[in-house]
Amino acid sequence: MSRVALVTGGTRGIGEAISLALKAEGYTVAATYAGNEEAAKKFSDETGIATYRFDVSDYDACQVEVKKIEDELGPVEILVNNAGITRDGTMHKMSFEQWDKVIQTNLTSCFSMCHAVLIGMRDRGFGRIVNIGSVNGQAGQYGQVNYAAAKSGIHGFTKALAQESAARGITVNAIAPGYIATEMVRAVPENVLEKIVMRIPVGRLGEASEIARGVVFLVADDAAFITGSTLSINGGQHMY
Repeated sequence: MSRVALVTGGTRGIGEAISLALKAEGYTVAATYAGNEEAAKKFSDETGIATYRFDVSDYDACQVEVKKIEDELGPVEILVNNAGITRDGTMHKMSFEQWDKVIQTNLTSCFSMCHAVLIGMRDRGFGRIVNIGSVNGQAGQYGQVNYAAAKSGIHGFTKALAQESAARGITVNAIAPGYIATEMVRAVPENVLEKIVMRIPVGRLGEASEIARGVVFLVADDAAFITGSTLSINGGQHMY
């Protein structure tokens, strides 16, 4: 029986690429999504990947839905915390709601989802957790104090949980993507996008598949000696 991999925000952008790459490697994949029922159904119909709708910023929903996933597919042995949002604005203009929603969705969700799967992983003596951070969590970004704080928090969370879990056969790592050619990034005005690309030494945006390749590497059974690490995939934009 193949291992079950759960990918939050797994039907679009980087998450979609991760879900597809894991399925191609033979994992049984469950992908979560927050809103668009029609798009999620289309994704499931085209890929055969099961999708589950819930808000990862809601602790109780995470516990209930993970149990449902495990009842339907089997124990979750691989967790990829990928779900994330932006609510940009300089801090003096940022509302508490903008701050809190990003922190809850991007950072607190990592706690909630890990809490839902960790005891089972510890009991079975195996687990792979990959948290998707960001270059902006490493270097900071104007207009994103909320997003940068959440993503930076993910890197610290990863290292602490890795220390707690290593003796139980569970690895916990992070990936910090740079600017990736997703729908969200492509929506940036062309003149701004050109300036971003100029700061990337390889001279282009990354592809979602390049992030997915990193996830596949980190969740493999034979990646057991890699834990507490952050894999930066950013075209050389920030060397951390």
